[in-house]
Amino acid sequence: MIQNAGVLPKFHKILWIVLRIIIILWGIYGLLNGSVVEFLEAIFAVIFTHLWDFFQIFGTRSFIIEVPYSSQTALNIFIFVAVVIGSTLNNRTTFHHFDIFTHFVAGFSSAWFGYDFANIIHRKRGVLGPGLSAFISLTFAITLSVGWEIYEFSMDSIYGLDLQIRESGVTDTMVDFIMCAIGAVIGMLLITFLRNGMIGKNKEKVKEFNKEQERVRLLKEELYAEYIENQKKGE
Repeated sequence: MIQNAGVLPKFHKILWIVLRIIIILWGIYGLLNGSVVEFLEAIFAVIFTHLWDFFQIFGTRSFIIEVPYSSQTALNIFIFVAVVIGSTLNNRTTFHHFDIFTHFVAGFSSAWFGYDFANIIHRKRGVLGPGLSAFISLTFAITLSVGWEIYEFSMDSIYGLDLQIRESGVTDTMVDFIMCAIGAVIGMLLITFLRNGMIGKNKEKVKEFNKEQERVRLLKEELYAEYIENQKKGE
């Protein structure tokens, strides 16, 4: 059972605004201290904190408008932690291991989102089975991880950055992949259990909802089979 996009609650709206302001201030601070990269990073980060708004405005009748606002809240928190905290630690301190944590969380949240997103896309055709939903969830997260590493490699090659730590680039990339994969597997398992009523405070309601969806699916199949049979008789 997936949360509807619905109207954005006040708490989420305030949280989004606060995080955006902090990210912008962080970017301005970086610019004033000679870091154009941090400023540009802040600009792109703020743009990504508006994805849900873009979905609602430009999605029109597309399935994309059904993406729940909670997904944007999770993304905004992750962006804040990765950009403001992670980049600050990497650029201004000698602690450079926060990247491991961010890739783990990225894998977890991507798998969580991927599960619901697959069902949103397929909703008009019925509910996806938990096995297929879990597979899509895991694949979605791993694909994003690969895409991000390609981005890091491209930025290092084109602009001379050091996102992949040149002295140990292969090791850095593989650790990123592994942490993302671990996070993705854990996220996939949790969202699968939660959405199918195996865990959670509303598991009985979820089980009943899933049973009802299954009854609807079977009824549609029965009616379709009956229609085909009648068509054959008419011939």
